[in-house]
Amino acid sequence: MGFTIGGIRDRRSGSRRRVRTAECTVVAEYTGLWGWDVVPGARASGGHCSCGDPGCTAPGAHPLGFGAEVPAGATLADAGKAWSEVPGAAVLLPVGRSFDIIDVAEPAGCRALVRLERMGLPLGPVLATPTGRAHFFVAPGAAAELPELLYRMGWDDADLDLHGRGAGSHVTAPPSDLAGLGPVRWLRPPSLDTAAAPPPARLLLGTLAYICHRSMPSP
Repeated sequence: MGFTIGGIRDRRSGSRRRVRTAECTVVAEYTGLWGWDVVPGARASGGHCSCGDPGCTAPGAHPLGFGAEVPAGATLADAGKAWSEVPGAAVLLPVGRSFDIIDVAEPAGCRALVRLERMGLPLGPVLATPTGRAHFFVAPGAAAELPELLYRMGWDDADLDLHGRGAGSHVTAPPSDLAGLGPVRWLRPPSLDTAAAPPPARLLLGTLAYICHRSMPSP
């Protein structure tokens, strides 16, 4: 008794088809529902990057050098056609177009998120990475404005674990894994009212800076 080789192939092919269909559905959700561009990214396994470069300095954490970007507004059919050329690619979102990122440690980000929600402030999506970071989606341009905003709020000379990410960078989106370390997940998933129009960084920055400062280890 047992499976024939043909039966195993059939089952594997069916599994691959289901995975690819799920990937295309996720990409289409990001482009069609949330209005974000999507870029196919590399994946890592055992320290090796799927880009094929043995000297890759960021295995599983960068866009692929081939494969077409799927633009905002793309349909499920468009996403399926594009992703069929790069099956298994990680889903990356370009920063600096529809949103910038404020990057903080996940524990501080979780505490800040609770406080911001209690205050009733507008919030965009928030990602958590397997490296222990929280990414708050804010309006484009925030990364460039961050030094001036921190200065105005009196946090410019504080040693904060808080960083801006803007144009030229990418974030890995759920359900993809980051650098082979594990999947990215939503702390606060996107919604129709904030995905394409996240809040200005100034509305969140005071609370984020305060929580990050309180979370710093004592000297």
